[in-house]
Amino acid sequence: MIKSALEKVISEDLSEIWSILNSEEKRRIIDAFVIHNYKKNQMIYAEGEEPEFIWCLLSGKVKKFKDGIGGRVQILRLVRPVQYFGYRAYFANEVYNSSAAAIEPSVVGTLPMKLVEEMINANVKLAWFFIQQLSHDLGGSDRKIVNLTQKHIRGRLAEALIVLRDHYGFEEDNMTLRIYMAREDLANLSNMTTSNAIRTLSGFVSEKLITVDGRQIKLLNEPMLRKISKFG
Repeated sequence: MIKSALEKVISEDLSEIWSILNSEEKRRIIDAFVIHNYKKNQMIYAEGEEPEFIWCLLSGKVKKFKDGIGGRVQILRLVRPVQYFGYRAYFANEVYNSSAAAIEPSVVGTLPMKLVEEMINANVKLAWFFIQQLSHDLGGSDRKIVNLTQKHIRGRLAEALIVLRDHYGFEEDNMTLRIYMAREDLANLSNMTTSNAIRTLSGFVSEKLITVDGRQIKLLNEPMLRKISKFG
């Protein structure tokens, strides 16, 4: 019963990979797949650790981040269900160069990277899957570098709000972001100080682009926010 339920979870949540595996490969994944539960703000792995697993976010929200100079934190990427993370360092034969933590209570599945490596060596379609994933992530990193270095504060914060909207969507009202982030996290995502993030959010409120209620942010004028994000 437990194994069949686990197979259902894996086949649904890992469907993109599942479709390119043969029956023996599927059995090996089911036998090795482990599900973990993380509390809000709990660390999943830390910078400097040896990579052992590929991680798949099944539910919840995860941030990848790096500690910078003077205690500043930069959020590098937000992970949404169902995305894979934490495997680049293994392929590069490096330790983790960033950390990952749950933004909210999250369920994450793991597979040993040794197993993934064996399966890649035997299945070229699986190899191409990871090449495409890594290429997509690299393109996203390139865009983020441009955004953080060339856009002004308003453009960076608007970009962050659009990223949250595109990653996690809206609540049932089709306006409220389905993620509740602290101002500090918004600042870390936008590469600005918390005080600048708060001041810029207040400016957006005054312009009737958003409303803010605690950690809830409602987008009132998404097209204008996208325009601000685009032109910085």
